[in-house]
Amino acid sequence: MRYVSTRGDAPELDFAGATLAGLARDGGLYVPTEWPTLTRDDIAALAGLSYAETAVRVMLPFVGDSLSEDELRALCETAYGRFSHKGVTPLVQLDHDQWLLELFHGPTLAFKDVALQLLGLLFERFLTGTSERLTIVGATSGDTGSAAIDAVAGRENIDIFMLHPAGRVSDVQRRQMTTVLSPNVHNIAIEGDFDTAQALVKAMFNDPGFSGRFRLSAVNSINWARLMAQVVYYFYAAVRLGGPDKAIAFSVPTGNFGDVFAGYVAAQMGLPIARLIVATNVNDILHRALSTGDYSSATVTPTATPSMDIQVSSNFERLLHDLGGRDGLALGDQMRGFESSRAMRLTNAQQQGAASLFQSARVDADRMAQAMRWACDNAAQTIDPHTAIALAAALDSGIDAPMVTLATAHPAKFPDAVERAIGTRAPLPPRVGDLFEREERYVTLPATFEAVTAWIAERATPRA
Repeated sequence: MRYVSTRGDAPELDFAGATLAGLARDGGLYVPTEWPTLTRDDIAALAGLSYAETAVRVMLPFVGDSLSEDELRALCETAYGRFSHKGVTPLVQLDHDQWLLELFHGPTLAFKDVALQLLGLLFERFLTGTSERLTIVGATSGDTGSAAIDAVAGRENIDIFMLHPAGRVSDVQRRQMTTVLSPNVHNIAIEGDFDTAQALVKAMFNDPGFSGRFRLSAVNSINWARLMAQVVYYFYAAVRLGGPDKAIAFSVPTGNFGDVFAGYVAAQMGLPIARLIVATNVNDILHRALSTGDYSSATVTPTATPSMDIQVSSNFERLLHDLGGRDGLALGDQMRGFESSRAMRLTNAQQQGAASLFQSARVDADRMAQAMRWACDNAAQTIDPHTAIALAAALDSGIDAPMVTLATAHPAKFPDAVERAIGTRAPLPPRVGDLFEREERYVTLPATFEAVTAWIAERATPRA
């Protein structure tokens, strides 16, 4: 399996190369040259398998010669052995046709663990036997940072520098990052929003003077390996609800478009999916793009769902590339136009292609709170606000198919929002119960390229 940039002007890489690179040198995102497919019999054979074995079957076509099947299996068993539920991503029934897919049983209580526990192991595996030291730079709107830090803390030959918007993540989210005191972990609070942090990370990759000095890599969902790992739970859930003989719909709380794009990949691989709902909060650039073709950024409005407070969704570029006939050079022109003007119209092919599988919804704070109360009153389930955005969209969708809402974070990560909606606070699980007693360590910097890169350069290890 080979990987190409969505912008068509970077060298092809194998799976190991794409994993270590993260972002392509032309500013694009790596995608496979073609989508591997599983037959109906292949998909049916997943029923009854463990999560780790399901992951091996789904991901093996993507890794090519970079890993043997036994090596991939060993990595999956290690990664998913750390989860608190033996099912890793269990399904919980809400009513006769509504389900939750609980993705928060990993060490940092968020869906990002499902991919990042594996990604940390992949980094370590691909660096073994080399003289390289990897410098991971990332931006987080909340959960990616803690999951990535947990995955690589203390690992050899890796340093991680994680940017988060100061004051715009929950206290639990911040502390899960800043209380990890391993010498290879560096937390940076920037005086700006998530989109600014993400733009700084992209600028580091695209600046030859900086990227040439360090072996940079990414843990955001711009890294293909992370997104690949998220494809697995669509198959895992679907076969437990009647797939492939029955098409399943999924509602996904969406910010950076990685989680829902993993569902698109599953569909391209042959999984029957009735619809994919892109559920946004009031920062609704994706809803506007999918419903009207208008992909124009606006001012970010802080909400109770900080992981969705985004106006530039990096992974949307992967979808536009696929729907635009995989013309990387044309998409590169389209994306550079967006980056300069912050506005773009989807082509007819892109808009019509998306409409064949996706629908979208914009959910405000009142409707989010209603969904949290519905889950509590009707199914005795306490859900976090991000999950509630997707559940509201699912309940309002009118789709006649079994509906799975992705529950992307443990409700204890957002205790204030949960208490406002249902009157009680969700306690932290015992494994992180002392979080507020731990020492914090982070630095606050201006949201400028010069300030952030200078701070990182003083602490990162240059290329060998």
